[in-house]
Parts: sequence; C-alpha cells; structure tokens
Amino acid sequence: MTAAFASDDALRPGEVAVELPAAPDAGLYFIGAIRTPWRTRAECPKRGSADGPVCRLEIDPRFAQALAGVAEHPRLQVLYWMHQARRDLVLQTPHRTGITTGTFALRSPVRPNPIASSIAEVVGVEGNAVLVRGLDCLDGTPLLDLKPDRRTD
Repeated sequence: MTAAFASDDALRPGEVAVELPAAPDAGLYFIGAIRTPWRTRAECPKRGSADGPVCRLEIDPRFAQALAGVAEHPRLQVLYWMHQARRDLVLQTPHRTGITTGTFALRSPVRPNPIASSIAEVVGVEGNAVLVRGLDCLDGTPLLDLKPDRRTD
C-alpha cells in the first residue's frame, strides 16, 4: 500500500492488494464534471436514489452539442470515474458484510478501473448542464459518458 491512500483505506482482514501495471492501456476524455452535495466519501450514499438531491452534470463546452435530444429521455445512464478510489485490491472485506469477496463480485468503487454507472432521472437541461437525481458520487467527480436508458418500466 502506498502513502497516497488515506488511513480509512488500510487493508482489512482478508483483503489483498496487487501491484498495478506500470502504464495504462488506453486513454479517456472526461466530458465534464459532476456537481453533488457530497464533499467526502463518508457523506456519499452507497447507492443513488430517484428521490435524492438534484445533481448537476456540467458538460465541457466542446461537447455541449452532444446534449441535443437528451431532455427527451426520462433517464440516463451516467458513467463516471471514481477518482478517489484505490485501484489495487483484488479481494475486499466490505464493512457491511465482513465477508472477503473478489472485487468483480462487488459494486465497490475500489477496482482496477474505478468506473461507476448509475441510472439517473433527468430533471432538466440548462445550457451545457444536465440536472439529474440518483447519483452517489463526490462533488467534482469526472464524467465519462451519458447514454439514454431505454428501459420501459
């Protein structure tokens, strides 16, 4: 474990961390940032809720035209980068269960590529921002992509 991780990231019994590759395999473009009321990981809900607070998806102006038609969809799949999550655990022991489990069997943000996905309810579009409910991330979280949710509940 490196000093880059906060004390609450110390390994729990049963957890295993691995050395990460020297370089990433691909690059990403962050298309914007997410504005939420949560400033610390402890404040964040474990899962977003459709009756949660309105959050703002601020789209980089160069990608603003890509929002054409977004307001016509009641829900969006929001993909974001959990930028403060550690990336080296292959076995984790969640506080909730205390059972050591493989990273790929968990919804934890701690994973080799900390990509999160939430289905968010669209509240509205204001210029280059989309207002949504249903997120569970820190204020300033980098935004990766938006896709319409085509489910017909």
